[in-house]
Amino acid sequence: MEVVKEKPSSGYGKPPWIFRGSALYQLHLVKAEKAQACIPKELKLVEAFGYTLGGFFLASYEDSPAGVFDELVVIAGLVWNRPTSCAWATKVYVNSDEACNHGRKEVGLPSQMARFSKTIEAISRQPRERMSGFSNIIGINDIFCNPKDHMNVQVTNVKCVDQADSCNISLTSSVAVPALSWMGPAIKMSLPSFSGATVYNPNLLKYSCQIECRVQPVQPMKVSGAMPLTNGDKDQPSEDHGANNHVVGDDQNDRQNLINNVMLSKPILALKFNQMRMQVEAPIVLSQCSNSTETSVSSVPLSNIERFV
Repeated sequence: MEVVKEKPSSGYGKPPWIFRGSALYQLHLVKAEKAQACIPKELKLVEAFGYTLGGFFLASYEDSPAGVFDELVVIAGLVWNRPTSCAWATKVYVNSDEACNHGRKEVGLPSQMARFSKTIEAISRQPRERMSGFSNIIGINDIFCNPKDHMNVQVTNVKCVDQADSCNISLTSSVAVPALSWMGPAIKMSLPSFSGATVYNPNLLKYSCQIECRVQPVQPMKVSGAMPLTNGDKDQPSEDHGANNHVVGDDQNDRQNLINNVMLSKPILALKFNQMRMQVEAPIVLSQCSNSTETSVSSVPLSNIERFV
């Protein structure tokens, strides 16, 4: 795609914009037919056997141009950005007015105001419980978990402020706390990103994102709560969903129902970004997007993910 012009920034001051804090990036298997509904037709979904790779990015920023704030990015799936791929986000929840406005107007993100509440409880560790997936394969449990360690159970609740969005998400993580905390190896990642195609910014944009952090595989969060539902699903009660549950809606054009599908789909990998420093450059306009939907892109090249899978 041909670059048209560079988009000027405002509000946050001059780019690049620096964010510091921690984050959890959780990958899920999402039905390709559901994710495809929110992808502009200029881009092609990456899929295999009827699924794409989606999930969510939950960040807590200790320092940023907007100060301290939290962010939840719901990722519908991967799209091609040859020779790599990018993750297409269908909704971004933040608890900062400044971050919300800047994300919408300057970066083309589908940002929405939400309330974040967090509770942490330390409990005695039960008889050893093996973590699944990648952590089990590389032996993190055996090296860093001890029966005498205690557990930190953290619950993060995200409730949308807009009454038109009924999203009310609860994210629960149980993390062993050993005597010597292991933060993971230090890495650097370059994540060129797409955004735009929203009601606030209809253009298709691209910007670069540089991340430095210590990365650590962790047990996936459990997702529960009263999720956004279609009319046909409103009579169904809310229930908890663990790693083996799938929730599939019938309306492919309902983005709120897609959030439900993504958040309650099957998690396959969770990575904790500790001591994170994220540098974001100002976006440039690539083209006019003919399929303007309230979505955006945040790219994650497969070459970076494959280091951990």
